[in-house]
Amino acid sequence: MVGHFHLAYLSPSPSACRTALSGLPISASPLVPGRCLSGRVPAAPGWGGSRVLLGHRGLSLLRGGEPVYKLVRRFVGFAESPSMEQNQAAESPVASAERVGESAKNSKERARLLPLEELNWDHSFVRELPGDPRTDSTPREVVGACYSKISPSAKVGKPELVAWSESVAELLELDPAEFQRPDFPAIFSGASPLAGGLPYAQCYGGHQFGVWAGQLGDGRAITIGELVNSRGGRWELQLKGAGKTPYSRFADGLAVLRSSVREFLASEAMHGLGIPTTRALSLVTTGELVYRDMFYDGNPKQEPGAIVCRVSPSFLRFGSFQIHASRGGEHHGIVRLLADYAIRHHFPHLENTHESEASGNKYAEWAMEVAERTASLVAGWQGVGFTHGVLNTDNMSLLGLTIDYGPFGFLDAFDPSYTPNTTDLPGRRYCFANQPDVCLWNVAQFASTLSAAKLITEEEANQAMERYGDKFMEDYKSIMTRKLGLPQYNKELVSKLLTNLSVDKVDYTNFFRRLSNLKAASADMDEKDLLAPLKAVLLDIGPERKVAWISWVKSYVQELVSGSVPDEQRKAAMDAVNPKYVLRNYLCQSAIDAAEQGDYDELRRLLKVVQRPYDEQPGMEKYARLPPAWAYRPGVAMLSCSS
Repeated sequence: MVGHFHLAYLSPSPSACRTALSGLPISASPLVPGRCLSGRVPAAPGWGGSRVLLGHRGLSLLRGGEPVYKLVRRFVGFAESPSMEQNQAAESPVASAERVGESAKNSKERARLLPLEELNWDHSFVRELPGDPRTDSTPREVVGACYSKISPSAKVGKPELVAWSESVAELLELDPAEFQRPDFPAIFSGASPLAGGLPYAQCYGGHQFGVWAGQLGDGRAITIGELVNSRGGRWELQLKGAGKTPYSRFADGLAVLRSSVREFLASEAMHGLGIPTTRALSLVTTGELVYRDMFYDGNPKQEPGAIVCRVSPSFLRFGSFQIHASRGGEHHGIVRLLADYAIRHHFPHLENTHESEASGNKYAEWAMEVAERTASLVAGWQGVGFTHGVLNTDNMSLLGLTIDYGPFGFLDAFDPSYTPNTTDLPGRRYCFANQPDVCLWNVAQFASTLSAAKLITEEEANQAMERYGDKFMEDYKSIMTRKLGLPQYNKELVSKLLTNLSVDKVDYTNFFRRLSNLKAASADMDEKDLLAPLKAVLLDIGPERKVAWISWVKSYVQELVSGSVPDEQRKAAMDAVNPKYVLRNYLCQSAIDAAEQGDYDELRRLLKVVQRPYDEQPGMEKYARLPPAWAYRPGVAMLSCSS
């Protein structure tokens, strides 16, 4: 057994919180010792009594007093994402909605595409949940409500539609011709109301960098409506940067072009990779300037303002439940109301099962599924080298979607300790290798919330966390097997590969794409020729490191030989799960630099490339190049949360 384990209560007691945290040093990687979570984690008021087991090498679960699961760091280098087809095949509410939208591509479905005025609005969140009686944007504590009705208020001069996604329009059954209407920019900047819409901002709380932050909420995102398409797919439209809400605190509720380009591109790029994500319908510039202190150094400057229309079946987060549980007493009833709402609309299979069987605890099954979806999501991130950067509980989607694209980043050189967030630098809590354990910690907070509200028992909360670990490892092993084109999972081979990649700082994406060029016949090649297919990615390695790589390639090729899969067939399968193109930060910055000068061609070209990341796309090879020297300047490879 690795390390030690102990049980601690999530309670208001500072000493108990310090004890709990002391048992959870999440190292960045076995290759990067000494990195750990630091700081005190005060539990939110009203959460006493829920137990979470925190282990020396991650999080562990107890059953009968013994640890039955350990998320051991040596497994957490990366994991491959399921393909889009696999995600859709799962038939979760999100996958089902995506499938419905994709089916609209045939001519029969296209006949249903509608103008904005004819979309089928169904504002279930506002209709079925308690709301704030006030409708002003004055910053305040909103108690006893899940949302506040508020209209967009961002100052808009001459709005311009600069990018859009026709595939998202098809999910909504919105006629893509609507992008050409003269009033589209005004509507999707919030300057003009959306016919049939009902704007509001959601109330939620959360742990930020491990510390309970109390009420947070949609401080600059305003939902403008919730619709249901002809196949029953439910979609919420939200304008990010649309102005102040009661949850804005001291901020202006606005967004700048820089961060909006990143959010728009990342949403569509992640979908192209097959990673569950919120989507982006449109990007509109406001024609106004916004002050931002990009580096928090006391030097704010004016930047172009912009607004992204985000789209998701729901923007519910772990923090949506935490805020009400934290207030205790009668507010626990809101946790139940919100849980019933979520199950009814986004996990209906659980509702239907319990109506027919009248047995078990649907909330426990729901918590288990939330944990599973989260685990699969994180495995997907690790697979494509994606680092979210701000994995606070208010940034954790209830549906297992990637949400809130701030200072994210894809790995260039393989570095398990990489964090794209300058705010995260002191402890690297949210670095690449820590993501699986941090999300397990977040799942623990969600399970504690349900336990505090008496929806699940302590044992059921632990079972949900245990399932997270098991699911992550299941996906990890399956994913790595496909990523390497192996007949079966080989733990030793994977471990040695991660070590080699880290030591030599090999480009993560390009290595796996090139790996498919190795052939089983290489087993008979002279040693000096073994590395030829990888020459373009194994740069500047000395004699000693060359020996290490030759040893690994020999072992790898032997595995390929034992698999007896024809080289061309294996190459096609590997290329289908190892992308050629990812949204590297320097590519984003190139599009941003041009966009800030009024040139949106690069933004639109990049969008097309990242929508098909597994295709060769002849003529687009420059988008797969290593980062240039300028890519390591402040504000490109690493960013702050400011936007």
